[in-house]
Amino acid sequence: MKVKQIIKESNIQELEKNILYNESMSKHTSFKIGGDAEVFIKATSIETIKQAIDIANKNNIPLHIIGNGSNVLVRDEGIQGIVLKPQLTDIDIKENASNEHQEDSQINNQANNKKGKSYIEVTAHSGVLMGTLAYMLMQNSITGFEELSGIPGTIGGAIRMNAGAHGKEIKDVVVETTYIDMLGNIHTLANQEQQFTYRGSIFAKEKYIILETKLKLAQGNQEEIKAKMEEYASWRKEHQPLEYPNAGSTFKRGSDFITAELIDKCGLKGYQIGGAQVSTKHAGFIVNTGGATAKDVLDLIDYVKAQVYKITGKLIELEIEIM
Repeated sequence: MKVKQIIKESNIQELEKNILYNESMSKHTSFKIGGDAEVFIKATSIETIKQAIDIANKNNIPLHIIGNGSNVLVRDEGIQGIVLKPQLTDIDIKENASNEHQEDSQINNQANNKKGKSYIEVTAHSGVLMGTLAYMLMQNSITGFEELSGIPGTIGGAIRMNAGAHGKEIKDVVVETTYIDMLGNIHTLANQEQQFTYRGSIFAKEKYIILETKLKLAQGNQEEIKAKMEEYASWRKEHQPLEYPNAGSTFKRGSDFITAELIDKCGLKGYQIGGAQVSTKHAGFIVNTGGATAKDVLDLIDYVKAQVYKITGKLIELEIEIM
């Protein structure tokens, strides 16, 4: 039985309004690239997520999870099975929270290290966009998230890859994260249990679907928070190729080198295959100049990696994920 027929015969309440068939993934990735998803489900409830897991398990259907699609490249051949996009978007702010989770978190910003400082717990569901959360925090004069405000993804995606910017990573403000496993069971992990690494976590290793995360932040000055966010936004606009579709930094930093600098030194800025180009603004980004295919991007990635190794002897690793 085909996946489409199986889904249609299943009793998913959100089917009629939130399911798409043969959906182009170019509509759901910041690269604006990718073949069709056989079935695409937008899940606005935990119950729908559980139902999708159950259908996939009972019928041996591949299940793929996507957030805002800002760190992925979908192959031209598309994706077989189900692509599930959790769209849980609630945000809860609990002021004057206790310090009971202080030892669990890795918060290192100065505001939160003041002795006796009361904390503010913010619980954000996985589908909340980082920019949306940052704006709400600013409106409520809550500090500690400004550096992360320009990351173009969801909270769930940020947790999964331990996203970071301007010297801060999401792990620095996380208390705990709740997820659902592939058996439909819900669990909660404290900060240390999430195994955060540079651009990685337990969620990048295991097939878990993040539902929500609890952050520990602090009360601040709204004008100062706004000024910091504007400063980081200006920096991003000046240094990153926001004028072209892309998936953020294509390559990870090395342990003893900055990958973008190596690519630049190898004379690869502006090098292009098809519609894919090494950005002329930031060599760490590959951009879609128009009509790029996933093959263009993958061929360019392979070329850049080969040239950097040939010239510098350094192996560079992908930061984006290939679906």
